[in-house]
Amino acid sequence: MKLSEQEIRDGLTGLPGWGLGDGEIEKRYELPDFRAAIAFVVRVAFEAEAAGHHPDLDVRWNKVRVALATHSEHAITTKDLDLARTIEALTRA
Repeated sequence: MKLSEQEIRDGLTGLPGWGLGDGEIEKRYELPDFRAAIAFVVRVAFEAEAAGHHPDLDVRWNKVRVALATHSEHAITTKDLDLARTIEALTRA
């Protein structure tokens, strides 16, 4: 179910660095090098696949941009916030 802008902003509380973009939530991660960036993308991919959700991932050497929106809903949903929390947990593991 599509979230309101306020629900999205409330959901982003506790997700440092995540912001509301144009129809998506997004964050840019900076990793030590290219290998670390690719390893991070692979971990995100496995978590996303397990959740049945597929983020947009953009890799630029040691930087990874993650963008989340529920394509089937053409909107931001709780599924996106849940995956953002999972991705944040990966960065602390």
